Amino acid sequence: MKPFRMLGRSIRDAIKSVIRNFSLSLASISCITITLIIVAVGIIASFNVQNFTQEIEKDLTIVAFLDNDATEDDADKVRKALDRINNVDTYEFQDKVEVKEQIQSESEVFDAVLDNWDDNESPLKDTFQIKVKDVTKISSTAEAIKKIDKVSVVRYGEGMVDKLVSAFSSIEKVTFAVVIALILVTVFLIINTIKLTIDARKREIGIMRLVGASNITIKTPFVIEGMILGLLGSIIPVIFTTYGYLAFYNHFDGYLFSELIKLIEPEPFMYQAAGIVVIIGIIVGMIGSAGAVRKYLKV
Repeated sequence: MKPFRMLGRSIRDAIKSVIRNFSLSLASISCITITLIIVAVGIIASFNVQNFTQEIEKDLTIVAFLDNDATEDDADKVRKALDRINNVDTYEFQDKVEVKEQIQSESEVFDAVLDNWDDNESPLKDTFQIKVKDVTKISSTAEAIKKIDKVSVVRYGEGMVDKLVSAFSSIEKVTFAVVIALILVTVFLIINTIKLTIDARKREIGIMRLVGASNITIKTPFVIEGMILGLLGSIIPVIFTTYGYLAFYNHFDGYLFSELIKLIEPEPFMYQAAGIVVIIGIIVGMIGSAGAVRKYLKV
């Protein structure tokens, strides 16, 4: 029971300390608020960039054209060969009749041209449209598909797709690095602000040591105080993250610049982002307070 009583007393003392030293607490809260808003923007941008790249990658398709004389048995053999390729995720077979109907439905010009061809005259080929598990291996997967018997041509946007995959990988790494850098800067600013707050109260810590208070008794209220400051400092960033992102999403109808760049749907993303911001604020507040008070506890 003693640890619980000590914890309850520490929480009470921490709340009193925040109120009693309101001007210093306000300075810490303001710093935490400003830096966490910047971090929130970085988190939202990073997750949306990753979502955009994943959506583009999901649309990448390898198209394998079969020989003109390929039969249904040949198509079945190709299916079995595709099942043996590890990076093949899903595939869809379209015979030349289905390909013809699809092309005709998409263009009036092609509809008029192809309408005059019967199935025997059609130059179209049976195709497999293939999705891969790992787009970074799409080139080697396409090469493996080319070696399958009765596959005449394989296309996936060679060159351009490879450049896109490379660019997406670089963008994800850059955005991740930017968010990490922002968090580290936030940690540095918040810790130093809280240190200034506690430095102004070194006399109070000294008195507690003189009356025989243990290190943990002295330290615990300050750590809890840092947690409270972090929590209070995250309130405005949380509101900014939830309502700000919802307004941003609705203003652009879920897309940025064009329908190619689709934003993440607000729910549950904005709550997850807000949760991350709160956790960062609380943890950094606790670390800042613990680090600042530690030097006054050294004998």
